[in-house]
Amino acid sequence: MKKILFISEHGDPLAPLGSRQAGGQNNYVKQLALELDSLGYAVDIATHWCNTSAPQIEKIGQHSYVHRFDAGVHGYVDKNEMRSLMGTFYKEIVEALPISSYAIIHTHYWMSGLVGCELKKNYGIPFIHTNHSLALAKKEGSGELDRFRLACERQVLIEADTVLATTKQEKELIERCAPKSRVEVIPIGVAPIYLTKSIDVSHVNTNYYFYAGRLVKTKGIFELIAAFKEVITKPDVPKDVLLIVAGGTKASINPKTQLPRNRKILKALQGIEDRVLFIGPQNAKQLKVLYANAIATIMPSYYESFGMVAAEAQATGCPVIATNVGGLQEVVVDNRTGIHVPKASPKALASAMRELLVKKTTRLMMKKQAKKRAMTTFNWKEIVTDITALYKRSLTYVSKS
Repeated sequence: MKKILFISEHGDPLAPLGSRQAGGQNNYVKQLALELDSLGYAVDIATHWCNTSAPQIEKIGQHSYVHRFDAGVHGYVDKNEMRSLMGTFYKEIVEALPISSYAIIHTHYWMSGLVGCELKKNYGIPFIHTNHSLALAKKEGSGELDRFRLACERQVLIEADTVLATTKQEKELIERCAPKSRVEVIPIGVAPIYLTKSIDVSHVNTNYYFYAGRLVKTKGIFELIAAFKEVITKPDVPKDVLLIVAGGTKASINPKTQLPRNRKILKALQGIEDRVLFIGPQNAKQLKVLYANAIATIMPSYYESFGMVAAEAQATGCPVIATNVGGLQEVVVDNRTGIHVPKASPKALASAMRELLVKKTTRLMMKKQAKKRAMTTFNWKEIVTDITALYKRSLTYVSKS
């Protein structure tokens, strides 16, 4: 049985949904590990011990385990503060795990990539790297460039035996950052629950738009509220149409008012508080129902490396209205599985939202196309075959070098 080591310094794959730093990376690592495990691989996952109530070692699948390390700090550490822990993290990993027994190391995020570089140098084990986000991509979304991170990413991208990009657009960014890197493109899969038949909720109001994500400016939350305000003023829009917002943390929602505590968001909501429902973090089963029965899922992000929410929504047969940025340009097929709109344009967003409400034939066509595409493009059963082939090619590259 081949053994694989995953390193995901801040992305604990078994972190509870809705907890801090439990996002797309955690889910990717979890789903890929489970798929590899089902094929007979044994995957060990090294991560920071951020949840003090979690055990140090926890089984995932039949042959695989999550290994949690303090790295000098037992308990939650924001990923932006983890840089100084990486030296200790590396030492604890090599002391606890049988490094020489692993055929491949697969690192996730740039700080884990630095650990991968050290392991390759000291043990000669080939490593694959997945970014999950890039400094250059973050700059496109926020306008801020972390030069230290950029330099570290460039080192990782050059030293990795293969870099796994999830979209062609990400591949272009990687090659701009590190032209000598070897890059292959394999998309991210969605959890199997999203591809199964949805629950019938025809007996309840399904006249709603859906948003799932953080309640922050760069996710386009203010453009979404402004666009929804415009949509519901139109005479052909029913009075029962709602906007349902899932995401943020439980603490970010006032339990008495069921509205966000954020003052800027509250100000933006003035006059439509009764038409917008903030339901906080949701698990996969709940999200599946919310996606499947929405008019459309909205992703007005300033930037997305991939756009997992868009993939999940399409897997349930929900059209997606998304900004034409980053990975969303590929994840959502314009006028087929959804609609692309310009970034930071509430008017364009409102127009697309109204279109999918009033043009039911278009919406039904997109629902069918979204589901059909997701069954192959975002299906982990297909994706893990491509990733194991990539592992084998990487071993061949190393043996020949």
